[in-house]
Amino acid sequence: MTTAETLMVPETVAEARTGFRTWLAENRASLEQFRETGGELTEIFDRLRRLQRMLYDAGWIRLGWPESAGGLGGRRILRSIISEELAHAGYPPPFSFATQEVLGPAVAEFAPAELAAVALPRLLQGEETWCQGFSEPGAGSDLASLRLKAVRVDGGWQVSGEKIWTSWAQLADRCLLLARTGPSDSGHRGISAFLLDMNTPGITVSRLRSMNGDDEFCSLFFDNVVIPEGRLLGEVDGGWAVATHVLAGERGAAAWQRQIWLRSRLDELAADPAADVGDDAIGESLELLTALRLLSRRTVARLSADEPVGSTTSLDKLAMSTAEKFLFDVALAGKSADTVFGHPDENWRNDYLYSRASSIYGGAAEIQRNIIAERLLGLPR
Repeated sequence: MTTAETLMVPETVAEARTGFRTWLAENRASLEQFRETGGELTEIFDRLRRLQRMLYDAGWIRLGWPESAGGLGGRRILRSIISEELAHAGYPPPFSFATQEVLGPAVAEFAPAELAAVALPRLLQGEETWCQGFSEPGAGSDLASLRLKAVRVDGGWQVSGEKIWTSWAQLADRCLLLARTGPSDSGHRGISAFLLDMNTPGITVSRLRSMNGDDEFCSLFFDNVVIPEGRLLGEVDGGWAVATHVLAGERGAAAWQRQIWLRSRLDELAADPAADVGDDAIGESLELLTALRLLSRRTVARLSADEPVGSTTSLDKLAMSTAEKFLFDVALAGKSADTVFGHPDENWRNDYLYSRASSIYGGAAEIQRNIIAERLLGLPR
């Protein structure tokens, strides 16, 4: 059996695909339990943590991470190949896969070495779940206007304020938090980033139920929460660099994972004989997903090569929300919200409702269009 000690780090994408496919086939019996997708939220997280630990022990999700972070080295693009092949084989990716690719690289880049050496291996192993404390009431896509305040105290920082739309905060062990450390009018120049333990006194988590019935989103309230000095990421007032690093991951590797899943849903739709969906609609959905895949692949390749991605990730984000909404609009065309393909189908209904948020989370579509127009096309403001 392949273990992290026996796994040879692949030099090419093709080697990674072949090796991981072989491992999946050899471990099919042990992996079968992870095809299940239902259950209570805590059960789902526990099941996916066990899958993640199995992948970690075999070394596959340690590819592309430096040894100092608990990794095995190799090119970063190998991580995207593993998530793709896992989805193609019919296994749901662990929730923390997205967290690893969105928050993990920023912590590896900006955290003090001693903090990264402890926190990142625990994230990769599935022992910890992290959340992203960015958006606030009145400061979502306009992140530079955030108001949650951090002031210096003996031994660290004291934080007060509110965050919102913080996914899975009720289950998170740590939070990558953005706070205002400069004057209230300092915009993006007065923001700092911290890696905060969620069991710190003074944090209140309030769940927000979305229209698909999930308790994914949360409000976070901070009442004089003290963050130790060693949890600062990067420089004081330098949090904007951390934020842009996070957003590059969110619209890069995370978008790559999303398009893989969306393609699997399209394949299901096209193969369902009960689905009253025309070939033209299926074809257009495929075109949109193919465009998203090409854009995302470019971003993943640039990130893997440590090349700047800049504002081009706004193209990925806009393409992702467009493709996702179109796919689930097609799936529910002419049907009521309670019925899909002539019979109740909770998964399709749930995915349709969730897709409504895709043009808002991670940067609203209107904001992305402005960025594309001004920064990529050079149009006047």
